[in-house]
Amino acid sequence: MLKITILGNEDKNENVLWIKSLEKHRERIEYDVIDLTKSDWFKKIEHCKSDLYLTKPPGLNSISKQLYDERIWIINKILKFPIYPSFEEVLVYENKRLLSCFLAGNNISCPKTSVFYFKDEALEFLNNCQYPIVGKFSIGASGYGIKIINTQKRAEDYIKTAFSSKGLTRKWGPNFNYGNWGKRIGRYLKGERKLSDKIKTYSLQKAETQKGFVILQEFIPHDFEWRCVRIGDSYFAHKKMKKGDKTSGTLMKNYDNPPLYLFDFVKELTERIDFKSVAIDLFEYPERNFLINEIQCFFGQSDPYQMKVDDKPGRYIISEKKWIFEEGYFCTNECFDLRLDHALSLIK
Repeated sequence: MLKITILGNEDKNENVLWIKSLEKHRERIEYDVIDLTKSDWFKKIEHCKSDLYLTKPPGLNSISKQLYDERIWIINKILKFPIYPSFEEVLVYENKRLLSCFLAGNNISCPKTSVFYFKDEALEFLNNCQYPIVGKFSIGASGYGIKIINTQKRAEDYIKTAFSSKGLTRKWGPNFNYGNWGKRIGRYLKGERKLSDKIKTYSLQKAETQKGFVILQEFIPHDFEWRCVRIGDSYFAHKKMKKGDKTSGTLMKNYDNPPLYLFDFVKELTERIDFKSVAIDLFEYPERNFLINEIQCFFGQSDPYQMKVDDKPGRYIISEKKWIFEEGYFCTNECFDLRLDHALSLIK
């Protein structure tokens, strides 16, 4: 029997998808969960002796994310225990401040991004920038924490707030503009989701502030953003469509056939940085030139597939240096089944 441990965070519900996948392999896998936010985490890890440790870093609160990253560092880099996804993939997850430096250090094209730790320096930057610009929270998915700033006066106010005692606050609560509300409400009525859990999520969103630094990014004109996914040898892509000024969080997708040159780019990039379980959001601007906007080892999923080709769900794999489409539902359980299959294939 294989022994696998889920490295949980303070939200027990974030373990559910890993558990669903593991339950499908009960004949050969036994598993447990260790909450890395608890004071006894190290004692439990020391005596765990698992074949693999599955991560699920938090993505709503910067304090929790920093704590999780520190403890993952101890587990993987000091104790030398194997984790999935990799330490580097976890580290850049929901850390836009770090991601901007990671992309620059690896010579990866991305929208021009500046991180300022001094108010005067940030204000001086505004004198020579073109509007609109994008203000970003370091942590926060689904468009939360992203602000499109159209004038210098608004940019100055944004910066001054970031360096005030109050700090920047982000949007929180339900997103009334996007998504299928009938479907959402139905999940609560059926007991698939708990309202108390959602309220806890909103509380974490509301409590998160960003102060003492700002992230300002070049605005890239776009009608859509590519969502590209690589998990192991499986590749997927679809368009995240824009509503208003944003594509993040709209839940509006286009499943036209993705071009094969897109997968050439994603394969080369992920091989170069050794990221094999990620979603990469990128702009194609201008045509066939790609700018990386986000890299996440975990991501939201509202459909049971990540790609269609000729209106058929499936994936691309590469065989004898050619892209081959395989029809099927390879993204069940929000891609956690595929993640687990990939993780198991890495166990020596």
